[in-house]
Amino acid sequence: MRYAGLLLPLLLSACASTGSGDGRVLITTASNGQEFGGANCVVTTNASSWNVVTPASVQVGRSNGELRIICNKYGYRTSELRLPPSGGQPTGSRVGLGLGGGSGAVGLGLGLSLPITSGGGGYPARVVVNMNPQ
Repeated sequence: MRYAGLLLPLLLSACASTGSGDGRVLITTASNGQEFGGANCVVTTNASSWNVVTPASVQVGRSNGELRIICNKYGYRTSELRLPPSGGQPTGSRVGLGLGGGSGAVGLGLGLSLPITSGGGGYPARVVVNMNPQ
């Protein structure tokens, strides 16, 4: 029990999530489970837009809204993929108070929720856009 106070910071840091870390996303295309290259894709966030040919690594930076990828290649149908940033935006600290009882016992509980994500979420490090033949 005396080491519980030492474990708390370790447990909290293990729960923290920042998404893809360096802000790079690898975009690849596949059909029927087989990856292929040469698709023209437009990668868009609320902050910017990039035109790439797969496979491509895009420096999207910090998450800024939905990640939208539209890919085209001759012989395939146009495919669109939309991904929200993982982890969500921290909304601030919340405190909850509860009172419960039963069988002659009364209990009081206090809960505290702190936002511990740094960067407010991120995009996956690798995205595969599935394309179907025409």
